[in-house]
Amino acid sequence: MEMFNRSQHNPSLLHVEFSPLNDFMDDNETNSTTGERNYLNCVQIRIPQELFLTLGLISLVENILVIMAIIKNRNLHSPMYYFICCLAVSDMLVSVSNVVETIFMLLNDHGLLYLHPRMLLHLDNVIDVMICSSVVSSLSFLCTIAADRYITIFYALRYHSIMTTQRAITIIVVVWLASITSSILFILYHTDDAVIVCLVTFFCTTLVFNAVLYLHMFFLAHVHSRRIVAFHKNRRQSTSMKGAITLTILLGVFIICWGPFFLHLILILTCPNNPLCNCFFRNFNLFLILIICNSLIDPLIYAYRSQELRKTLQELVLCSWCLGV
Repeated sequence: MEMFNRSQHNPSLLHVEFSPLNDFMDDNETNSTTGERNYLNCVQIRIPQELFLTLGLISLVENILVIMAIIKNRNLHSPMYYFICCLAVSDMLVSVSNVVETIFMLLNDHGLLYLHPRMLLHLDNVIDVMICSSVVSSLSFLCTIAADRYITIFYALRYHSIMTTQRAITIIVVVWLASITSSILFILYHTDDAVIVCLVTFFCTTLVFNAVLYLHMFFLAHVHSRRIVAFHKNRRQSTSMKGAITLTILLGVFIICWGPFFLHLILILTCPNNPLCNCFFRNFNLFLILIICNSLIDPLIYAYRSQELRKTLQELVLCSWCLGV
C-alpha cells in the first residue's frame, strides 16, 4: 500500500496510515461519477477506472507526439526544447503508470488476472517511483526552463556561451538522476513524515524560485529591451518573452492540477484525524485525475504557443493518418 495507490481494495498509504478513512470505506462499493455522502456529510466523487484509462491513453499519445516532433524537427534542437522534451517525458511517466495500473485493476476487478500480494506490492512500488519521479522532474525542469528563459532575456548576447548543448545535456542527466534517486528513497521511507515534508518543501521552494524569476523578467524586461537596438535582437527579445509567457502558463496549470495533491500532503501532516480533513482525503482519486489532466494539457500548451512545434505535430498526425488509411 503505497503513496499513490488509488485501488479501492488496497487504499493508499495516505488514506490508511494517516487517517481513519479505511475504517469506514466499503471495499465492495462500485465506482460512479456521482457524489456520495457519508455519515460525516462529506461528498465523495467516485471516478470510474475507464476514465483513468481514457485520459491516460490520450495523454500518452499526446506526449509521445511532442517528443517525436522535437526529435524530428532540427529547428527545435535547442536547450529550451530539450528541456520541454524532458517535461513531456515526465508527463509521459504519469500517463504510463496510470495506464498500467488501470489495466491491472480492471483485469483484477473482472477476475481475469490474479496478482500475488508480493507481486502487487512490487508493482505498486514501481508505479509510485514513476509518479514520484514525474513530479520531482517536472518541478525541476520547470525551474530549468524558467532559468533558461531568464538567461535568454537578460544575457542575450552571452546566451549561447552560457547555455551550450553540452551543458544542457549535463543538466538533464543530473535532474533525471536526482529525480529517480530521490523518488526511490521517498518510496523506501514512505512511512516517515520527513518524506512528505521534503516533497512539500521542494514544491514550495520551486514555486518561490519561479515566482522570483518571472517577476524579475516581466517587470524589468522592458528596461532591458531598450539596450538592444538591432532589429533581429529585438525580435529575439520578443521570442524570449513569448517563451517566458508559455512557461508561466505551464507553471500555472501545474499549480492548479498538482495543488490539491500537495494540499492533501500538508493536511496529512497538520490534521490527519480532523473530520473536515478526512472529507478532503476521501476525494484523493479526483486529485489523481487532475494530475493526469496536467499531463494531457501540457502538450496542448506547447502546440498552441509554438508555431514551429505545432506545424511539426500536424505533419506527424497527418502522416500517421495517411499510413493508417
